[in-house]
Amino acid sequence: MTTIDLNCDMGESFGAWTMGQDAEVLRYVSSANVACGFHAGDPQTMQRTVAAAIERGVAIGAHPSLPDLAGFGRREMRVSAAETHALTLYQIGALAAMAHAAGARLHHVKPHGALYNMAARDRTLADAIAAAVRDFDASLILVGLAGSELPRAGERIGLAVAHEAFADRRYEADGSLMSRNKEGAVIDDVDVAVAQAIGIASRGEVAAAAATLRLSADTICVHGDRPNAATFAQRLREGLERSGIAVAPMAAGSRA
Repeated sequence: MTTIDLNCDMGESFGAWTMGQDAEVLRYVSSANVACGFHAGDPQTMQRTVAAAIERGVAIGAHPSLPDLAGFGRREMRVSAAETHALTLYQIGALAAMAHAAGARLHHVKPHGALYNMAARDRTLADAIAAAVRDFDASLILVGLAGSELPRAGERIGLAVAHEAFADRRYEADGSLMSRNKEGAVIDDVDVAVAQAIGIASRGEVAAAAATLRLSADTICVHGDRPNAATFAQRLREGLERSGIAVAPMAAGSRA
């Protein structure tokens, strides 16, 4: 049977401000990427999210970002390789402490937002992130955009990597994600997004710029900041399973 991981970015509430439907989404995903305080989240939110993931048996990952609370980590910044290494290592360590205190350990690392997209195309930044993961714990899985510089950077230094795809994002012909600034970049129709996820998981392909793109992936992202995140996660999991695709935490080399 074909197996795919469903991962969700979560723990993105901050102070008195609440985002997402984390408790409900955790019923349907197999991996959680927990915000580490740089784009969203705070210490208590991190603790609560880790505890909720443990209760549901969901794999816990760090979700490091550029230091951009106001922009939700989606604005590009000029950062050096040394800065990128340090900010990634800092955030992994913070979440690992929360997991350790709760009797668990980290499973993976997935950068967020602009940092993720910059590392997908910039080998220097990708190498810095991969080095930070290795320097903290070389057994962690590094998650990056399928076929991009980030998983390649992890592979070069011997990390386990997971290639990620997106159910609710449009793709460019080169395999990059369409900019959120472009109309139609985010797929709002749940049925269309589920169909795209099934195509990725079962056939290794996705529509991109009026063509069909080959796309082999280990994990598919569920965006936790969608207004209908819980419904979307439920429909996505049910659609995959009806198509004979099992959902389980990501593992290196698990692509069908």
